[in-house]
Amino acid sequence: MISGLRVGGLRMSCLRLPYAAEAPFLRPSFQPSRLRRRSRLFETSFLAAAPKKKGERQKVVVISGPTGAGKSRLALELAKRLNGEIVSADSVQVYRGLDIGSAKPSLSERQEVPHHLVDILHPSEEYSVGQFYEDARQITGEILSRGRVPVVTGGTGLYLRWFIYGKPDVPKASPEITSEVHSELADLQRDGDWDAAVQFVVKAGDPGVQSLAANDWYRLRRRLEILKSSGAPPSAFQVPYNSFKEKLESSEIDASDIKSSTSELNDSTSKELDYDFICFFLSTQRLDLYRSIDLRCEDMLLDDGLLSEAKWLLDLGLLPNSNSATRAIGYRQAMDYLLMAREQGGWSSAKEYFSFLSEFQKASRNFAKRQLTWFRNEPIYQWIDASKPLENVLRFICDVYDDETGKLKVPRSLCMEKDISNLKEVRLLKAYRTKNRHFISREDCNGILDWVRRTQGEATISVR
Repeated sequence: MISGLRVGGLRMSCLRLPYAAEAPFLRPSFQPSRLRRRSRLFETSFLAAAPKKKGERQKVVVISGPTGAGKSRLALELAKRLNGEIVSADSVQVYRGLDIGSAKPSLSERQEVPHHLVDILHPSEEYSVGQFYEDARQITGEILSRGRVPVVTGGTGLYLRWFIYGKPDVPKASPEITSEVHSELADLQRDGDWDAAVQFVVKAGDPGVQSLAANDWYRLRRRLEILKSSGAPPSAFQVPYNSFKEKLESSEIDASDIKSSTSELNDSTSKELDYDFICFFLSTQRLDLYRSIDLRCEDMLLDDGLLSEAKWLLDLGLLPNSNSATRAIGYRQAMDYLLMAREQGGWSSAKEYFSFLSEFQKASRNFAKRQLTWFRNEPIYQWIDASKPLENVLRFICDVYDDETGKLKVPRSLCMEKDISNLKEVRLLKAYRTKNRHFISREDCNGILDWVRRTQGEATISVR
C-alpha cells in the first residue's frame, strides 16, 4: 500500500485497502460504557506526563470551525490523504437517528474513511464532556497503534478543550451518592420545578448551578454528585486548560510584536502536551457564514427531513429541552413546533411555520457566533479561510503535518482574521436579514403543512 506519496510537492491521494479490509476499524457496535470499563490509558494529567522532546510525540490533527463552515468535508478529504480515521467531536452526532439535524456524515463517507463516536447512543441517553474525553482519548490511542492518523473534527468547543488539555480531576460519585442525588431531585424533576431544584443545589453549596441551561437535569445532578463526593463545587477543581492559558497570559510580551511573540510562546507551551496537536479552525466572513447557515437550515427541512426526526423524538416520549439530544439546536425548535401542531389537532398555519424556521435559523447563527467567540480565545488553533480552494487548504495542512520544525504558519493567502476590523462589514452585519431560497411564499410551505396535518393529528399524539 502506498500512503502519503508526494509528486512535485503535492500530496497525492493514497492507494487504500478496500473498505472491507477496513471495516473492523469502524466498529459500529462501539459502546462508550464498555470503553469506560476498560483500563484507562490516560489517567494521569497530560501536562505532567508529557515527553520533553517533540520527536517523541505522535501527531493528532484537530479540525474545528463554526456550524456550516465545511469542516466535515475538509476532515474527510484530509483523512483520505493522511491515511487517517475521523474522531467526531460533535455532541449530537453521537445519537442514532439524529442524522439530518446534526449534518452527520453519510454511510458512503463512513465507508470511505472510518468514523468514530458517531451513532453510539440512543437519544434518550445522556453523554457528557467527561465521557467524550475518555472515549476519544482511548480511540485516539488505538488509531495511532494501527499506524494511522487521528483526525478529530467537530464544533463542540468544550469537548475539544478537554481532549487537548485534559479534564479536571473531579471525583467519580459512588453508586450510593448517585442514588441519593437521584432521590433528592426526582420529585422536583417529575413536577418540572427547575427553579426549586436549582435553589436546592445552591443551598447545598454550589451557586454555579444558576448558570446552567434550564432543565439541564443531567448536569444539575452531576454537580450535586461532585459536591457530595468532595465537599466542594466543580469550580474548586483545577482545569488543565487554565494552567496553559495562565502561562500565556503571565508571560511578558512586547506589544509591538505581540502576534509573533504569542505564536512563539504558544509553540513553547504546546510542547508540554502529550501529543503533537496540529489544530486548525475553519471559518469565513461572517456575512457569508450567516447566509450559508440560513440556507443549510432550509435544506434540512426539505422532504420533511428534520421534522421527521423531531417527530420520532416526540414519539419516543421525549420532550424538547429535556436532555442532551432534545436540547440540540434544530431539534428543540422542531419539537416545539410539532407539539404546537399536535395541540391544534395537527393544524399549522404558514405563519407559524415561518416563525419556526426563523427561530431555527436565528439559533443556528447565534450558535456560530458563540463558536467564533470561544475559539478566538483558543491560542493553539491556526485560522483558515473556508472560502479558499479546498486543494490549497489540504496541501497546506499536509505540509504542516509533514513538517518537523513546527514553524509552518498559515500563509496570508489562506489566513482568516479572527476579528472583524472592517467597519463596512460591521454595518452589513447589523443590517443582515435572512433571504430564503426554498421557503419564500405561503405556497412554498404547502407540502410541509400537508405532512404536519397527516402526521400530527390527534391519532398520532403520544406526548402532551
